[in-house]
Amino acid sequence: MQDATVAGFDQQVQGPMVVVDFWAPWCGPCKMMAPAMEKLAKNYAGKIKFIRFNVDDDKSIPARYKVMSMPSLVLFCDGVAKERVTGFYPYERLAHYFDRKLDQYVATK
Repeated sequence: MQDATVAGFDQQVQGPMVVVDFWAPWCGPCKMMAPAMEKLAKNYAGKIKFIRFNVDDDKSIPARYKVMSMPSLVLFCDGVAKERVTGFYPYERLAHYFDRKLDQYVATK
């Protein structure tokens, strides 16, 4: 999973489906969810792009997407923020969520 940058953020969220993991190094739930996010990035490669954004690097980007707590996942479709998931979730629950989102995305194309 690649790290998002402040300068390149708008370009990095372009694509059919992109998930941004807003996290912080001091966030316990973020650390607990990191292995699940890495596994999701591998298992959905070619279908969903996963990137991480450290909220300590810049406050304006999290504020733009109303990220108030971590971990927060923001789902982008075609470069537009569509949904946000906040809090810790296990791999299985996130995989089920992303399967549904992929099905919905494909159905609209």
